[in-house]
Amino acid sequence: MKRLSIITGVFLVSLFAFGGMALSAQQANQTGSIQIKTDEAGFAQMAKIPMNSAINAALKQIPGKVLRAELENENGYLVYGVEIVKADQQIVDVKVDAGNGRILRTDRDKQDTEGREKEHHDNDHEREE
Repeated sequence: MKRLSIITGVFLVSLFAFGGMALSAQQANQTGSIQIKTDEAGFAQMAKIPMNSAINAALKQIPGKVLRAELENENGYLVYGVEIVKADQQIVDVKVDAGNGRILRTDRDKQDTEGREKEHHDNDHEREE
């Protein structure tokens, strides 16, 4: 009986360890593909896709009109930040991987009562800029 408990314990620990690695790998996929190792002056040379490709990918995800697009440092990774105004006048910031054109995240921007912008993430948590 004691041996069965030990085997079960080892199995559960292994399962959690491999599950944790799978979760870490999944979270790693949410980051960009180009890690930033330079200042902003080097961003243009690091990008593997042109800005118009990033804009087209963002517009496919969120139809509207582009307010601006720029290369940005997002948590240590190079992304295009593309701000789009939707037909309902909501502003959405789309983060596009500068290495492969994949959409990483979208945030809805909204004005608060004091005129400052707030972002509403896809999961509807607010953060003040």
